[in-house]
Amino acid sequence: MSQLRSIEIKAFVPARDYALSQRFYADLGFEQKSDSYGVSYFVHGQCSFLLQDFYHPQLAENLVLHLLVDDVDAWHRQWLAQGVAERYPAKIGPLVDQPWGMRDFCLHDPSGVLWRVGQNL
Repeated sequence: MSQLRSIEIKAFVPARDYALSQRFYADLGFEQKSDSYGVSYFVHGQCSFLLQDFYHPQLAENLVLHLLVDDVDAWHRQWLAQGVAERYPAKIGPLVDQPWGMRDFCLHDPSGVLWRVGQNL
């Protein structure tokens, strides 16, 4: 086995409207740690991603990210109570108990990127 060690992996998330997407993710509870050269680094707990000032419809509409949380019902309630889907061109789906042993819901961001937010059952 190799002695090579990985540190982390982050996705580059496209943004049709970079400023709008920055506000959207901040409102979801992600902390923006940096913003330079059209790339913002967002963090929540141990999870992070890079928001990029780049948009290609086929990329955005086919990108799926998964966020594993400890209480998916609380996350769903909070984002609904905040009116995220009403304030942004975003969609929040219903909670579903999946046959693969996960409870989750779908969130489409303002650029069409699909997030599956869930917890293990």
